[in-house]
Amino acid sequence: MRKTLILTGASRGIGRALALELAQAGYDLVLNARSEGPLKEVAEEVRALGARVEAVAGSAGQAPVAEELVKKAEGLGGFYGYIHNAGVLHPGPFLYEIAEGLFLEVLEANLIAGYQLARFAYPLLRQKGEGVAVYVGSGAAESNLPGIGAYAVAKAAEEHLARQLAAEVPEVPCFIYRPGVVETEMQRQAREAQGSAAPVLHQVFRGYKEEGRLLSPKEAAKALVRLLPRARQFHGKIASWRDT
Repeated sequence: MRKTLILTGASRGIGRALALELAQAGYDLVLNARSEGPLKEVAEEVRALGARVEAVAGSAGQAPVAEELVKKAEGLGGFYGYIHNAGVLHPGPFLYEIAEGLFLEVLEANLIAGYQLARFAYPLLRQKGEGVAVYVGSGAAESNLPGIGAYAVAKAAEEHLARQLAAEVPEVPCFIYRPGVVETEMQRQAREAQGSAAPVLHQVFRGYKEEGRLLSPKEAAKALVRLLPRARQFHGKIASWRDT
């Protein structure tokens, strides 16, 4: 039987690349992103590769959206779990300067969405006694770089969430995937950031590009797809593109 995965943040960057790689690997998909137009375009690309696909636009940090994602996955059959890739950065200000609404948006996209997915998916996955839950993490979870404080806080909490789920439900493999330094919209935002911490961000993120250290989204996506059959090996741990 074919396996169905939910994928958040699927409209661009690593998410779009993941959608295409997963489809080519034989998975059916329920795709999610906040922007409906780009999401539909990716869904059509996935469909053209022969995979069955559903698309649900909106923030997975909102319970009705997360619940709809799980229902769609169950409807396709072979529901096997999810990859939480969605994220928001909002770089530039010091942490104490960032507007409340922007701070909460970062938490919703990175952390709350991960909780909402678990809330609706885990009862089903636990009943099946199999599946996978992947949280796309970041080295920012262990650093304190000025200008991305909200993102770092959210990623640290998101990675802890993944480890908590792994401890509570050992029968469902759950791991963190850190894709490395990838050329994405977030990278561009950091290179062009405005605000008190912008000079620090410019030095770091422009340096990544100038030094040729950036992976492509396709490279990061291919690595994760190759790791999925070995999910049990990384249960409760951090995996990276280097583990392939």
